[in-house]
Amino acid sequence: MSDFEIPAGLTDILQDFTVEVLRAKPSDLIQFACDYFNRINEARSSKAVFEKKGVSFGGGEESGDEPMQTDDSDEEPMEPPRNRFQRRQSVSAERYDPEADDDDDEVKVVHPKSDDQRQRLNEAVRNILLFKSLDTEQMTEVIDAMFEKKATPNEKVIIQGDDGDNFYVIDSGTYDIYVVVDGKDKCVGSYDNTGSFGELALMYNMPRAATIVATSEGSLWAMDRLTFRRIVLKNAYTKRKMYETLLESVPMLQQLDPYERMNVADALMSRKYEDGQQIIKQGDSADVMYFVEDGEVRITAKKSMWQGRESDDDPEVEVSRCNKGAYFGELALLTHKPRAASVYAVGVTKCAVLDVNAFERLLGNCKDIMQRNEDYYEAELATVFGSKTNISDLR
Repeated sequence: MSDFEIPAGLTDILQDFTVEVLRAKPSDLIQFACDYFNRINEARSSKAVFEKKGVSFGGGEESGDEPMQTDDSDEEPMEPPRNRFQRRQSVSAERYDPEADDDDDEVKVVHPKSDDQRQRLNEAVRNILLFKSLDTEQMTEVIDAMFEKKATPNEKVIIQGDDGDNFYVIDSGTYDIYVVVDGKDKCVGSYDNTGSFGELALMYNMPRAATIVATSEGSLWAMDRLTFRRIVLKNAYTKRKMYETLLESVPMLQQLDPYERMNVADALMSRKYEDGQQIIKQGDSADVMYFVEDGEVRITAKKSMWQGRESDDDPEVEVSRCNKGAYFGELALLTHKPRAASVYAVGVTKCAVLDVNAFERLLGNCKDIMQRNEDYYEAELATVFGSKTNISDLR
């Protein structure tokens, strides 16, 4: 994949889905998405929806200007801005090629900040999902590139249908979200002193999916379009390619098709551990599994816990080691029992971490293989400690 060329019709589908999310504000976004696209798929069998929109998944072009409707009679039809498709042509013309993009040729954007501003910005971006996978250097670049924008009551920060210019993180203030319904603006949600908005137009070359109006005085941190795409999109692309390569070397995942491996790669988060740092503690509850991204880990266990008792004085004994491409911590997620061993970094080590929710959602096809590994782990511990105890009892 050499660039982010958007398939015909994708921007329409994503924008319609985004508007429905903003209207419905579902508590379970994944289930909502499944139900929404199932309705679309059912409607496609009669071709009514896609003939109405003029969307072709075979490489055709958009020809209609009517929005996609869902089959729920309780839902109001959505109407896009009148200039929606004209604007989309100008936005879609811009293509971003992360492989061709050369950071050395880019002039890094730096907006000077006071110590107080930098502290407030660090606090504001701490829980922004888009930045979770950035390393320290990239986060510093994000902080440097963002600039402060004051908001006044009734100010329209972004307008539905406009081209995207900035991504915004809320520092303070309240903001209402409006979408056009039957030709009228309808409030579908709000932000209260926290959150972020504006990323969809920048990520998917889409017009703005909603209007954001400040309802009080406030402060926003903004990042321009080009800097956002260079830092966030290039990092996402690089991260995906790196993790896809890592996952291809894991025998357990060979039965996953490329698309499934790509989804696992997108769900992974990198964690760095110093020499000797404990990654897993025997007896703790489990919430993630690990793939060794770089470096080595050693796995240890206490004989007393192996024999079904606990002793603080019992020394830990090394059971095995894992190198790049190996994985560990998966059986505790399968059995929902405490960790059966401790794990420590050997030298500086990086691990790709998959949380339990993504584990359940993405690795269902591999669970039988992972479950069979239980006998192997049990044999490893029995070899070290002599007497054999059911390892399941330790989890």
